[in-house]
This record gives sequence, C-alpha cells and structure tokens, in this order.
Amino acid sequence: MTRKTAKPYVVLMVLTLLLSVLAGCSGSSNNKNTADNPAATEAANEGSATAEATAEAEDLSPLTLSFFAEDPNPNWNNMKDDVSKMLTEKTGVTLDAEFAVGDPQQKIALIAAGGDYPDIISAKADIGKLVDAGAVIDLTELIDKHAPNIKRVLGDNLARAKYNNDDQSIYAIPTWAAVDEKKFVAGGGFELQHRVVKEAGYPEIRTVKDYENVIKAYLEKHPTDENGNKNIGVSLNADDWHMYISVTNPAVATTGGSDDGEYYIDQETHEAIYHFRRPEEKEYFRWLNHMNDIGLLDKESFVQKYDQYKAKVATGRVLGLIDQDWDYNDAQQSLKTAGKFDQTYGHYPVTLTEEYKETSFWPTGFMGGYGISISTTNPDPVRTIKFLDYLASDEGQILNNWGIEGKHYVVENGKRVVPAEVQDRINNDNMAFTKESGISFYWNMMVHYGDGAKDSTGNYYTKNFPEQLLLGYSDVEKETLTAYNATTWKDLFPKEEEFKEKAYGAAWNIALPGEDEVTILGNKMRDITWKRIPQAILAKPADFDKVWDDYMADLDKAGVEKMEKGYTQYVQDRVELWSAE
Repeated sequence: MTRKTAKPYVVLMVLTLLLSVLAGCSGSSNNKNTADNPAATEAANEGSATAEATAEAEDLSPLTLSFFAEDPNPNWNNMKDDVSKMLTEKTGVTLDAEFAVGDPQQKIALIAAGGDYPDIISAKADIGKLVDAGAVIDLTELIDKHAPNIKRVLGDNLARAKYNNDDQSIYAIPTWAAVDEKKFVAGGGFELQHRVVKEAGYPEIRTVKDYENVIKAYLEKHPTDENGNKNIGVSLNADDWHMYISVTNPAVATTGGSDDGEYYIDQETHEAIYHFRRPEEKEYFRWLNHMNDIGLLDKESFVQKYDQYKAKVATGRVLGLIDQDWDYNDAQQSLKTAGKFDQTYGHYPVTLTEEYKETSFWPTGFMGGYGISISTTNPDPVRTIKFLDYLASDEGQILNNWGIEGKHYVVENGKRVVPAEVQDRINNDNMAFTKESGISFYWNMMVHYGDGAKDSTGNYYTKNFPEQLLLGYSDVEKETLTAYNATTWKDLFPKEEEFKEKAYGAAWNIALPGEDEVTILGNKMRDITWKRIPQAILAKPADFDKVWDDYMADLDKAGVEKMEKGYTQYVQDRVELWSAE
C-alpha cells in the first residue's frame, strides 16, 4: 500500500533529532534533573507519547478494513453517507461491511471455522467461538499504547472488558454499554396504536387484561380498515432470533424478572434458572393462548417472515405489538411518511397482573461483554485501534450522534440544535434521511457516553434527552402522552431508582466458550422452546396444560438442570470478577 507523505511528520522527526542533539550536548546534568524529579520524568514520557500519537495520527493513507456485525443495518449505504465520508476523511479508513442476515450465530460459527476472518468483528455473546478458534487478538496493549480516548471514556470500566477470571485478556472493547448513561427512551413494553387508546378514552393500560380489552373493543367497532381489509389485534414477530424479542422475553418482563436473556437470576444468590420454568411465565403464555383462541392474535404470527411482519405493520392494520421499537421502526416510519400518525404506537408498562412491576429500566451498571474485536488476520491492528479510538473521541461521538455541523445541526448560543427542516425529515422521512446522513451507524463499533451525559461544552452527547425527544413526537403522540399526564413514554414506567443495580450487569451478555456444555445445552433448550412455545400458544385452551407439561418434560430430559447449574457458575464468576475491580 502506497502511503502519502505527511509533512508534519517530517517536521516532527527533524525537531526530535535536533532536541536529541541538544540533550546530548547538555550532558549528565539534564539526566540527573529528570532522575531526581519523577514528575518531570512523567511529563517527558507523556510528551513523548503525545508526539508519537501525533505522528501516528497523521497517517491518513487509504485503508480498507472488512467488518462483520451480528446486528443488522438495513440502511447501510456503503460509506457513501455524510458521516462515513467524514469519518474516512478524518482517519483514512473505509469499511467493507457485512451485516448478519438470518441466524448470526451460524455466521459466526462459519467465520470461526474458516480461518479467513473479517478485520473487525462485532460478535456479541458469540465472541467465545472466536476466542476458542484463535480468531481475535488481546487488545490490552493496543488500547494502552494507542487508544487514549477509549481509556478516557471507559476509565475504571475497562476492567469489565476482561474475558473471564482465568483469562483476563480483552478480546472485545465494550461498545454496547454506554458510560454515564441515564436512559430517557422507553422503546419497549407493549405497544398500542394511538387511535385505539383514544377511542377507549385513554384508560389505564397496566395489565395484559387492560391491553386485551382496548384491542377487543376497537376491533368490535372497526373489524376492517378503510379499504375493507381486516384489522389485526396483535401480531408477533417470531422469525428466527426475533422470537426472543417479541415472543419469549416479554414473559419475563411481565412477571417481574429483569432482562437476563434466557435465564431468571436470583438477585441474592445469583443462581440461574431457565426462565420458562417459572410458574408465572406459564400463565403469561396461557394468556397468549387465550388471545389466539378469541381471535385477537394474528394467525400468521409463527409463519410470517420478518419482512412480512414489517410490511403488515406498515399497512396500519395491526392495533397492538409486543416488541421493541428498533425491531418495527422501519414500518412505523412508513406510517409516518404516509401521514398515518394515529396508527403509530405508544409504549405501555404492561404486566401479567398488578402484583408485578415492569422492569425495562432495571439498572445494570456498566456492562462489559458485547463489543468490537480485531481479528488475528487484520493487516494493521494499530491503524484499526486508532480508528476505533477516533470514534470514541468527542469529535467522533458527536459526528455519529449529531452528524455534521451546518448540515445536520447548528450551534446556537452554545447549544447544538437540529434545524426545523432537518427535524421534519427525521420525523417524516427517517429511513431516507438515515441512509443519506449515516447518523448512528457506528454506535455498536464505538466506546461511547450514554444518554444524559454531557460533553465539556455542556451539550448532550446524544440526541436522546427530553427536550430533543419532544421534537420527534407527532401531535398525535403528544396528545396521547398529555392524556396520560406524561411528557415522554418513560414517565409511564417504573424508574431506575425503584430497583437495585445488578451486580453482574446483564446475564445475556456473558460470553461463553463456543464448545462449552452450557452453550451446547442452551442450543438444545432453544430448539425445544421454539417448537413448544408456538404449540402451546396455538393449542386449544383445553390442551394447553398438556402441551406445557410435555414441554417441561422435554427440558428435563434434555438436561436443563445441568445447564442451569453451569450458567449459575458463569454468573457468579462474573460477580467475583467485577467485585475485584
């Protein structure tokens, strides 16, 4: 690869040589001064490190790095967007990116077995497969030498990036977790179209029965849309891994459990059980069975593909969802573009009964685990870590979150402001705007501050703060919130301070070795669950208990207790590792 000449680098070399000659002429007196003065020695070392970093930073020669992420990015524009162009201008790096389609675990398994690895990998919980294969490098030294911004942002939290108690290497820089975060966005819960709650008189939506009642009442009055097509009560997204988000995770959330993936963790003993074995959750699935029986559940929920699900939501015929907004947002944006704001969705803290508290905002503290890795076949790990370090800089974070000054935001009286015409595009043509701007494309590659954190200018790093969120709400959405005496959707949910911070972060982001028995057993349980849960939901109510009992028996035979015992050890090990920070 041909490298461009960097004139400041040449000047720096000349100055360095000159200073070396002068230092040599000064003799031993200068050496004694630094030897007797640790602060001077440290300052000299810092100056040397700064000079070295400056020299390295001047290498902006073109470098293309391959990148694979388990998270989809349907709006990726091959770095032809505004943010990506600026990123390449600042670093010289271009990404040849691939995003998972279908089951990301299968793709990671193929990558691990192939030996020809992407240069940068975002593997989430599957990082264990890559570590076992020797596919990713220990980043500890690279971070220490070449990533001052990553070190600054993470601070003591860097200790949570260690792989495990026995191997304290850093194979993935934590990028899913945000530093100093105060969440303002409630993007989950149970969703209802604004027209549905308005017609019902904005009743309290607290339990699954409340949720059911408003949907049932609306469908009785409006069985079809304006074109004669049938309206749908609730549609679930059960296509592949989306099953977790829309079908199985809500069973935990509605029965008082925190989001720990496929497990329920006792907060005192840190013992793990496969969460479906909780009697409370059986009753949640019995309710879904009831919804199916009375015709309020979409009959295609377990056969439709993801694109079909989004297309259905985009018609405006689906009255209720049980999902996360990022999973259906493309469809909701289509509704906004079409001006169907009353057919977009609000978020409600629904639980099975009033005895439970919805747990969307249960605090985890800073989580290690999911992050970004550099492969052993990467041609230039130093340039790569410096690229990732730029993303962690204030400039990089503002670029990713806000875009380009003068085009996507302006500064007025010292505050970053999104111009009205830009906000209008975000509200009404978000998919096209995102594809063109590239804003937020890099969040899962970068160490970053969270919502609510402010930079040195007093501005928020992200645009997810109450005043800015309100600008993104339609008049219909504001009308619904006002009816519930709320300003944002979070106002309806139990707050962080109502829960005790979890000592292990979140169990779902604990990385397990690829061939570990817990992983193998987990895959068996998943296959059983994904077969039995739809059967239970779609069964005749009289047969529900029989199907459920067969499901529990299948889990027992497959070794669920052995899996639980093994996973408990991983959770307790993390508590021990993090307690030793």
